[in-house]
Amino acid sequence: MAVPLNQAKAEFFRTLGHPVRIRVLELLQDGPLPVRDLLAEVDIEASNLSQQLAVLRRAGIVSATREGTTVVYALSTPDVAELLVAARRILADLLAGQGELLAELRAQARG
Repeated sequence: MAVPLNQAKAEFFRTLGHPVRIRVLELLQDGPLPVRDLLAEVDIEASNLSQQLAVLRRAGIVSATREGTTVVYALSTPDVAELLVAARRILADLLAGQGELLAELRAQARG
């Protein structure tokens, strides 16, 4: 039985819903990286990084290739990078709006 589109989208966003996974995707925006470089940048245990990469790989968000003894990860599509850019833009807009609200509340408290 086919999964409804809204359920598939929700699962996709749940997959993205982990800080380590987001950080890995951000690092991969500039191009493929070997696991050792990801590990140096993410600053977590190798086993934890491996688990998070496996989740992203199973979801088809990243791909892995072996170059000798090194495994290199890449975004499966440039659309993932575009999604991260859109998320940053949305967050910036939301935070700007919250900053304006905070300034207004502070002004009211003083006045």
